[in-house]
Amino acid sequence: MTLLAQSHACGAREKSPALPIEVGLGLKTQHIQQILSEKTDIGFFEVHAENYMVAGGPFHHHLSQIRQRYALSIHGVGLSIGAEHAIDEDHLDRLAELLNRYQPHSFSEHLAWSSHGENFYNDLLPIPYDQATLSRVCEHIDRVQERLQRPMLLENPSTYVEFAHSSMSETDFISAVIKRTGCGLLLDVNNVYVSCINHNWNPQHYIDSLPLEAVGEIHLAGFAEDQDSLGARLLIDAHGSPIDNAVWSLYSDVLKRTGPLPTLIERDNDIPALAVLLSEARQAEALLARHPQLLERA
Repeated sequence: MTLLAQSHACGAREKSPALPIEVGLGLKTQHIQQILSEKTDIGFFEVHAENYMVAGGPFHHHLSQIRQRYALSIHGVGLSIGAEHAIDEDHLDRLAELLNRYQPHSFSEHLAWSSHGENFYNDLLPIPYDQATLSRVCEHIDRVQERLQRPMLLENPSTYVEFAHSSMSETDFISAVIKRTGCGLLLDVNNVYVSCINHNWNPQHYIDSLPLEAVGEIHLAGFAEDQDSLGARLLIDAHGSPIDNAVWSLYSDVLKRTGPLPTLIERDNDIPALAVLLSEARQAEALLARHPQLLERA
């Protein structure tokens, strides 16, 4: 981590409030009018940054009202942290403008890539875990934190293939990135379960191998299930169904290790009524309430 990036990150950490240790929801257009007309008992809302990288319009009109009433998390999907080329400075400038506008309690991005040269892909693609990729990812995160003048959270990926030339485990790679850059961890419990089932990893060992003191937010979501070409179970991080019981169980195990942490219910496809998502939020809140605070938050 560069001295400049470290200085900016430390300064931002003093000024930026953390998300409340409550349960939040992804903000969906289908629910906005209901949220604005009724008092919604929810801890915070999260939006995807790229949906708001315009000067004005109804999205900003509504988000400004939401931000006046609720804590806000902004989640990026387009920085392409794992790409071979440098961070897109134009995209980063638009992101910085958005964060300055709304002063969110948290900003996060994915450990993945989605662009190469002039090509952009509507997916979050995996990276090899080796020293060259580690150096590149750390350089990119340093640049992001330097430009945004705040620490970011890095989300663990959901993956379906492994690279034969990887020389590190996924958890060792994530741990090294966090140690070098000072960024935090967005622990997506559904991604942990999906990847562990797909690669025959042990979910408990995966969780134990992460720097849990760096977790600033947890994500919960549903997955879809299929079979691979050999007939083995294949899970897809689809965000289009209720949270599976196995993910709820793993989430409870995480909380035993960390204590309660800000938790987001994600639903990006087949969006149900707001009441359905609030019911899942109540289930998460009940689990939060069972666990005492154990770790000092960064």
